[in-house]
Amino acid sequence: MALSSSTATKGVVVTVPVLVLSASATAIFLFFLLFSLSSSSSSICFCSAPTTGGTGGAAGTTGGPEVSGRFGERISPTAEDVKWVKDQIEANGLHMQDNVLRKGINPRTRAQQLEDLIQFKGISHYGGEESKNHTALACPGELLVEEHHSNYGEPWAGGRDVFEFLADSVRLSPDARVLEIGCGTLRVGLHFIRYLYPGHFHCLERDDLSLMAAFRYELPSQGLLHKHPVIVKGEDMDFRKFGSGMYDLIYASAVFLHMPDNLVWLGLERLANKLKPYEGRIFVSHNIKFCSRLGVEQCTKRLNKLGLEYIGKHTHDSLLFNHYEIWFEFKRTKA
Repeated sequence: MALSSSTATKGVVVTVPVLVLSASATAIFLFFLLFSLSSSSSSICFCSAPTTGGTGGAAGTTGGPEVSGRFGERISPTAEDVKWVKDQIEANGLHMQDNVLRKGINPRTRAQQLEDLIQFKGISHYGGEESKNHTALACPGELLVEEHHSNYGEPWAGGRDVFEFLADSVRLSPDARVLEIGCGTLRVGLHFIRYLYPGHFHCLERDDLSLMAAFRYELPSQGLLHKHPVIVKGEDMDFRKFGSGMYDLIYASAVFLHMPDNLVWLGLERLANKLKPYEGRIFVSHNIKFCSRLGVEQCTKRLNKLGLEYIGKHTHDSLLFNHYEIWFEFKRTKA
């Protein structure tokens, strides 16, 4: 009996420390497990998705900032942006002044600039033939002084207004494909080319001088040669050189109003199958007399026959001058 009691006592003495150590190890393990779970759950955000405001000029923007741009960048300025620049002007005590001769500044008209280029060629220049100097892409003086910026019925800056309105309207992404009918000297197109992926901006233009200004001045001077826009000289709404790709946005700014109605309808017929179904959009500025002259019923029937539908009329204010543009929106309703 003594041996049995001694054995039992020794058993208790041996097992208690083991139990204590086991319990301690379990507690430590559970502690680290709970800590790990709590830290991982704290990194999950249950925030609601950000909201975006509507389209339109800065003053008309409501809600959160527009985030249709790449990496969440906004395309159009907000009211806060406009306030910021006004505050900067006020803080620096700036006021408009007459542009007269003053230290370091010698105002010249474009005609005077061109005369200086022809006669004096600037302060430093290479002599001899152009083929032997260091100018990789010699540009005509008329383009260097930007005479083509005055070819429009409104300021050159209006091109940015058009881009912002159209890009925001379709929530344009950089990988979208855009076609402009009549891009001229790229007053609008430059902004699309800068925003879109290389090769994603296409244009059909008939005017030689406008195309020369685009290729020899605007693209190089804006650092956009690497974007390789597909710009084709052509007319009569011939889009065969653009291939078979589909477009997210097709627009014509102040173009259709200068064309006969039958040519506009021919163009729409050819463009309908190039527009992405349902989501793709066609925008036409100023008026759609090619449609209204037929009457509402006949115009609707003709559009439906092409698989197109008229969505509505929009106006968009300019950011920099007292001006608004009218746009008419269409979409493709058949796949």
